[in-house]
Amino acid sequence: MGKLKYKGYTGSVEYSDEDKCLFGKVEGLHGTLISYEGTTIDEITADFHSAVDEYLESCAERGISPAKPYSGRLVLRMSSDLHSRI
Repeated sequence: MGKLKYKGYTGSVEYSDEDKCLFGKVEGLHGTLISYEGTTIDEITADFHSAVDEYLESCAERGISPAKPYSGRLVLRMSSDLHSRI
């Protein structure tokens, strides 16, 4: 549906007809779930920002590095001959 961006994190925005609310989760994190919800765009955006801030604060309090989202880039090494054929 849509995307939210904050402090380098990207979050999804979906709609639940059953619950009549917007919801989402931060994308590109392996093994970490950060979710949020709201009934308006302003509410879900605020909850997304809060969720990311709370996650970063929790990591700082525990002395661990927060998970970083995947960049979406994949670097491959190959021979120059193969590269020229591709």
